[in-house]
Amino acid sequence: MFKKFLPKETDFFSTFEKAALNVNKSATLLLEMMEDLGVSEIKAKEIYEAEQEGDMLTHEVMRKLNKTFLTPVDREDIHALVCRIDDILDLIWASADRTVLFKLTTPMPEAIELSKTLLETTEFVTKAIRCLKDKKYSYIQEYCIEINRLENRGDRIFREALARLFDDIKDPILVIKWKEVYEHLEDANDTCEDVANILEGIVLKHA
Repeated sequence: MFKKFLPKETDFFSTFEKAALNVNKSATLLLEMMEDLGVSEIKAKEIYEAEQEGDMLTHEVMRKLNKTFLTPVDREDIHALVCRIDDILDLIWASADRTVLFKLTTPMPEAIELSKTLLETTEFVTKAIRCLKDKKYSYIQEYCIEINRLENRGDRIFREALARLFDDIKDPILVIKWKEVYEHLEDANDTCEDVANILEGIVLKHA
């Protein structure tokens, strides 16, 4: 009888998973764009739609957070996690948007490699977030190690990309354009690591 009056725990995990899958889908679209810049406008439109969906999912979590008394993990961790997931999506959209805005037409191998690394990283982010609901903390830790490894790979590709850009591209305007795209891709990879750090913090508190 008394249980009827206890506040129910709100399910945040399904929304987290939807948000992570949405990021992974956007990373897939971005890689397709970088491999074939002839479809840039089409892919950018699809990424923008995913970014809008991501904003709605973020707002959904915020609404739940404001109305929920009992939360499955600390409130500040829920807030930080959903915001950083949304940040990854914003950076993917920024990469796509700049590619279209700058009218980039020749694919760059480093942009493709950075996008591949980002896609792989978002796959591990999604796997880690899926483990939260069932409290599979050892799996989360393993996935976070992979995310950190991939972030290091992304750093290396980014440095090599900048070196090649300044060495091989003679048009300074083109250098500026690609440098900005590379920076957004690198920031997206870095933000995936931020998500991993939040997940590791949750594991330390609840394992």
